[in-house]
Amino acid sequence: MAKECNSTTCDKTSCEGCSQKNKPQDLRVAANAMSDVKHVVGVVSGKGGVGKSFVTASLANRMAAKGFRVGILDADITGPSIPKMYGLKGAAQADDNGIYPMVTENGIKVISINLMLPTEDTPVIWRGPILANMVKQFWTDVIWDQIDYLFVDMPPGTGDVPLTVFQSLPVDGIVIVSSPQDLVKMIVKKAYNMAEMMKIPVLGIVENYSYVKCPDCGKEIKIFGESHIDEIAAELNVPVLGKMPVEAEFAEKADAGCFHEVMNVYLENAESHLPA
Repeated sequence: MAKECNSTTCDKTSCEGCSQKNKPQDLRVAANAMSDVKHVVGVVSGKGGVGKSFVTASLANRMAAKGFRVGILDADITGPSIPKMYGLKGAAQADDNGIYPMVTENGIKVISINLMLPTEDTPVIWRGPILANMVKQFWTDVIWDQIDYLFVDMPPGTGDVPLTVFQSLPVDGIVIVSSPQDLVKMIVKKAYNMAEMMKIPVLGIVENYSYVKCPDCGKEIKIFGESHIDEIAAELNVPVLGKMPVEAEFAEKADAGCFHEVMNVYLENAESHLPA
């Protein structure tokens, strides 16, 4: 039977066989006292430019339209785009209780570094540990109130910020975003392997830029080549949550700050795989 550790007499000899010895350290931080977040879902990829913010906002819109209370934590500190997509401007308000997220026209609560800077084009020139600490503060200092689904828009790659989110927040699972190019397998596997190492469930994969529809005949033109996402998903034993085309209307809505009007029908399969 494993011995219990006594902190007052603990030494190398007494700790042999201690039941606490091989327990992983819990690095999660407490949310703001005025927050009640039921589910945290990260949106990630192994590289930039694949549309994580677009997928994050699309998922948030779908769940908000279904009546859930939704928030977006913009963890892409050096490249935030969520406020622009929803037309959010100005500074987030704060008091002694914490920071209040801004709310989109369709009721989604949003926090982003761009809601704390003098102007939306002010650059953030910080080193990794400071970026990671800022993301942690978006959890500890922001008053989310009642949230059913908090979607975390991650920066690309597997660096300080994704690591901080995985370790510090109670992440229920991640959605991996990719594109159809040949290097997709490497991209997806990087994100998948990081999640596996951090013991975070992978809820599924979304393929962006899958095709563009000819405006005349409706034919699907695969400008990035044939998709390999189904075979990769089968190999990793995760579902494909959606295949999204290049849609000029979606880009126009985002540029105009009207993304709250976008209901992404290509992600209908996604919601069934989110934590209930």
